[in-house]
Amino acid sequence: MLDNIPQIPVAEWIDDGVDNITDWFSFIFNPIQDGFGWLLDTSAEYLAMVPPFIIIILVALIAFFLSGKKFGLAAFSIVGLIFIHNQELWEQLMFTFTLVFYASLISVIVGIPFGILMSKSNIAQNIITPVLDFMQTMPAFVYLIPAVAFFGIGMVPGVFASFVFATPPVVRFTNLGIRQVSDELVEASDAFGTTGSQKLFKVELPMAKTTIMAGVNQTVMLSLSMVVIASMIGAPGLGRDVLSALQRAEAGTGFVAGFGIVILAIIIDRFTQSLNKGK
Repeated sequence: MLDNIPQIPVAEWIDDGVDNITDWFSFIFNPIQDGFGWLLDTSAEYLAMVPPFIIIILVALIAFFLSGKKFGLAAFSIVGLIFIHNQELWEQLMFTFTLVFYASLISVIVGIPFGILMSKSNIAQNIITPVLDFMQTMPAFVYLIPAVAFFGIGMVPGVFASFVFATPPVVRFTNLGIRQVSDELVEASDAFGTTGSQKLFKVELPMAKTTIMAGVNQTVMLSLSMVVIASMIGAPGLGRDVLSALQRAEAGTGFVAGFGIVILAIIIDRFTQSLNKGK
């Protein structure tokens, strides 16, 4: 009985849709590919030009003060970054950091306003929540297809795919944090005659900071998890070394590059957690 139902040409519809979007909005995608691609490459190249010991010292100092003047995170940062430099992966590290930084920055800039919108409107929450569910459950590899169609290969489609994959947590946590602000505080701010923007920026966002920063932390980690996947579409960095090692069955090279990603992930994770704790 089911065999008699004609096949719905969903794949063809999506192919046509992506092709049409690529053609119709090429006047937007091409400048982004050129301009943003130049920014990404230039940022990574300038970072790579800075003497490694300066970056290592700077990261260690930031780690020292963020962790409440404790030496643990600073010592780990020094040892980890020296190891990456010793393995001649420093330039790849700079490209990886650049990709993660810009993908996370765009996710936060876009995600927090959408989270605020969801917290203020149940209708917006009902509309946006299924979109976030779709973004989080779709396999990350699928995002590479429209990314390549829209922006070609390189760092730009890598940032685009990372942005789509990593944005949902900061949206959800922003919405959750603002909705968890106590009604008494909101009523007190209303009693003092605050405007909507004053209530948002002086009451709700400060009170929701811990929850929002937890979402930012998750977004950054998800962006970093896309590094290896983004290397499949030409994004440079440590992920490309992992992919190359996989293709050549070079376990040692792949492990070293992967360990470099782990070091970067731990440093970034501890930094964002320390910011959240306000130390």
